[in-house]
Amino acid sequence: MQTVNLTDHFLIAMPNMADPNFSKTLTYICEHNEEGALGVIVNRPTDLNMGALFEQIGIELERPELATQAVYYGGPVQNERGFVLHQPAGEWQSTMAVNENLGLTTSKDILEAVGRGHGPAKLMVSLGYSGWSAGQLENELGQNAWLSVKADPQVIFDLPVEERLAAAMKILGIDFAMLSEDAGHA
Repeated sequence: MQTVNLTDHFLIAMPNMADPNFSKTLTYICEHNEEGALGVIVNRPTDLNMGALFEQIGIELERPELATQAVYYGGPVQNERGFVLHQPAGEWQSTMAVNENLGLTTSKDILEAVGRGHGPAKLMVSLGYSGWSAGQLENELGQNAWLSVKADPQVIFDLPVEERLAAAMKILGIDFAMLSEDAGHA
């Protein structure tokens, strides 16, 4: 099987995606290697907002513009744990650098900095992540469960949640409405 690295790519769930965890999702892949893949869903907000999250974890939020920002469902793995996708990457206790400008952090120090009015300029907080074991994602791609495209951080950080999936499809030059839920053969 050909080796592919989808780090810093979007995974777009095909309309026939049967898994309810991923139906109609746009997932940002933070790491993909021979051991598997890890990403966060970027278009599935939860009922929890940042103000309530910061209250729950006992951190004062001095950036009021963030209080109403949604916390996202990042995926079905460790969904009691927070993951902060952010730009710029910065220097935090536990950060996976996705690229030179984007990181995924799991340590509380980033939230403490955000609470004080510092921290990264752009961020998205999710509960849980999406994970694939070695070869699993490649297998799913081979079964046409996903489309993939190089990610554009503007889609994650600058667009309303309801526009993100269509914007990722537009990068590919495809209108999501044109995709059929039925796989066909010529």
